[in-house]
Amino acid sequence: MAQTTALEFQRKFGEFQHKAQREPVEITRHGRREFVLMSAEHYDWLKAAAERTHRTEAAAEIVIAAVEKAEMDPEHDALDDLLK
Repeated sequence: MAQTTALEFQRKFGEFQHKAQREPVEITRHGRREFVLMSAEHYDWLKAAAERTHRTEAAAEIVIAAVEKAEMDPEHDALDDLLK
């Protein structure tokens, strides 16, 4: 992802506008990430992806069977305590 400072972004707006058509541009202020400029098409895609949800009860039988058969690596046994 392209990156620029807020000051450089202000000075070269047109350049970063064109760059954002190809890839998101991260804009920083005081060394911290503050904004991301991206094309409307990329934004629409991200928004649509965020709205897609998959309910557990809608999972295919083969997926449910695979989850039921799945086993956790013994090194993660301590995680079971979190469920109690």
